Amino acid sequence: MNAWITTARAALAAAQDYLAAVRAATHAAVAPDGAVDPDLLTREQHRLHGFAWVAATVAAIEATTDWAAYAAETGQFGEAEALTLRVGLGETLAQIAYGVPMSATEIVRPHALGTAAEAQALAADPAVARFLAEGSTPETRAALAALLADGIRPYEGLGDDALDQMRAVMRGFTAAAITPHAHRWHLDDALIPDEVICEMAQLGVFGVCIPEEHGGLGLGKLAMALVSEELSRGWICAGSLGTRSEIAGELIAENGTPEQKAHWLPRIADGSCLPTAVFTEPDTGSDLAAVRTRAVRGEDGGWQVTGAKTWITHAARADLMTMLVRTDPATPGYGGLSMLLAAKTRGHDGAPFPDRGIDGSEIEVLGYRGMKEYALGLDGFAVAADGLLGGREGQGFKQLMRTFEGARIQTAARAVGVAWNAFDLALDYALGRKQFGQALTAFPRVADKLALMAAETVMARELTYAAARAKDKGARCDIEAGMAKLLAARVAWSAADNGLQIHGGNGYALEYPISRVLCDARILNIFEGAAEIQAQVIGRGLLAAARAD
Repeated sequence: MNAWITTARAALAAAQDYLAAVRAATHAAVAPDGAVDPDLLTREQHRLHGFAWVAATVAAIEATTDWAAYAAETGQFGEAEALTLRVGLGETLAQIAYGVPMSATEIVRPHALGTAAEAQALAADPAVARFLAEGSTPETRAALAALLADGIRPYEGLGDDALDQMRAVMRGFTAAAITPHAHRWHLDDALIPDEVICEMAQLGVFGVCIPEEHGGLGLGKLAMALVSEELSRGWICAGSLGTRSEIAGELIAENGTPEQKAHWLPRIADGSCLPTAVFTEPDTGSDLAAVRTRAVRGEDGGWQVTGAKTWITHAARADLMTMLVRTDPATPGYGGLSMLLAAKTRGHDGAPFPDRGIDGSEIEVLGYRGMKEYALGLDGFAVAADGLLGGREGQGFKQLMRTFEGARIQTAARAVGVAWNAFDLALDYALGRKQFGQALTAFPRVADKLALMAAETVMARELTYAAARAKDKGARCDIEAGMAKLLAARVAWSAADNGLQIHGGNGYALEYPISRVLCDARILNIFEGAAEIQAQVIGRGLLAAARAD
C-alpha cells in the first residue's frame, strides 16, 4: 500500500478523535444538564453549525481515503491520485486544525468550538503534520495542475462495470446533446427541448431508481448520483430534470397504493409524465410545519385545494404535482399534513396553466433556467378522490421526510457535476489563453486554482458516493446525505468562482459559459435545504446519535 495512503489512514484516525472532542464540547455547550436546550441551540448556532462542518470535512477525508485505497487495490493509484490525496487532505486537515469555512466570511475556528488545545494536538499528530507540511504545497499543486493540463484525471472507477459503462454513456450523451446547446438555452431563458427530454427518457434517466416491475431500471442511489453528476456537468438543469422524477418516484414507490404505483410509476419512468414537487409556500420556507395550503373533500369524494405555493420548478410543463397540503386544520404542525398526487394538464407558452383553479407567475432568476420557476395560486383546484398518497391522511410530512435523503444525495451529485463543469471550462480557457507569452496554466496562482478545484471536487464526489452507498444498503443516511450536500454545494460555488477568476474580465461577459455556471452554482447552497438549515440538521442529528451511543 502506498505510504501516503497509510499516512492518510493515520491522519483520519486523528481527525476522528478530534471530531469526538468537538462533539463533546458542543454537547456541553447546548446541553449543560444532559438534555439539549432549544434556546441554547439557537444561541450557539455558530458552534453547532461549526461542529456540522467539521464533521462533514472529516467524512470527506474518510471517503477520499477509501477512494485512494480502492484505487491502489485495483492498480489505479498513480501520480495523479497520490497528488490529489496529498493536496486534498493537506487542505482539509489544515481547515480542521485552524478554521473551517462555512461561507466566504464565516470561519469556524477551534477556539470558538472550545477545542483549541485539541486542535493543537491534532496539528502535532505525526500523520497530520506530514500532510500539513508536505500535502498541499506549491510543488504538489503545480505537479497536479500539469497532469490535469495533459488530460490526466484522477481515478473515477466505481468497481462495477455496469455503472462505469453507464457513466460513459451519460457522458457521451451530455457531450453531444447538452453541452453544445446549454449556454444558448440559458441566455434565451428557454426550456430544455422536448426532444432532448425524450432522449433522456430513452436512456432511462427518469426511472433509474423506479423498480423494474414498474418500468424503471431498478438501480440504486449510486447509479442515480452518477447520472445526475454527468448530466449536470453539461448543465445543472439537465441533471435537475431527474430530481423531480426521483422525488415523485420515491414518494409513490415507498408510500403509494398498488393502484397509484401501477398508474404513475411507469409513466414517470418512460418520461411521458413529468412531475414537479409542490411543497414550499411564500412565508414558510423550510418550516414545513407551517404549511397552510388547504385541501378539503368535495361532494364527489375528490379534493379541492386552495392556497399559495412558490419556487415550484418546471410547474407549467409538469403533468403531475406531488403536493403537500393541510387536510386537517384542527391538527397543528406536521400531523395535519397530507400528500396529494395532483394530475394537471401540461401547459404551453399560450396557456401555461390551462386547468381551472390554478394559475402561476414565472419567477425570473439568475440561473437554473432550463425548467423555469413559478409562484402558484390555487383556488379550488380539483384533485381526484384517489389522489391521496397511500390513501391515508396525516402522513404527508413523514412521507416527504423519507425522500429527502435521496433528494439531497442527488443535489450533491448535481453540485459535483457543476464543479466539474467549472473546472473543464477553466482549464480549457487557461490552456488556450496566453499572457506575457505564456499559457495561463504556467502561472502558479492559476495552477493552484486548477489543482485545488480538482482535489476538492474529487473529495465532494467521493463523499456523495459514500452517502449513496449507505442509502443503497438500506441504512438511514440523513446525516450522510446532508453532509454530502453541504460540502458539495460549497465546492461547486468555489469552483465556479475560481473558474470565472481564471477567465478574468471575459468571465464576466455573458457570452462565456462560465458566467452561466457561476449563476447556476449559487442555487446549490440554497435549495433542497439551505446550508444553514442543513448544518442545523446535521449538528442536532450527530448530537442525538452520540447520546444514543
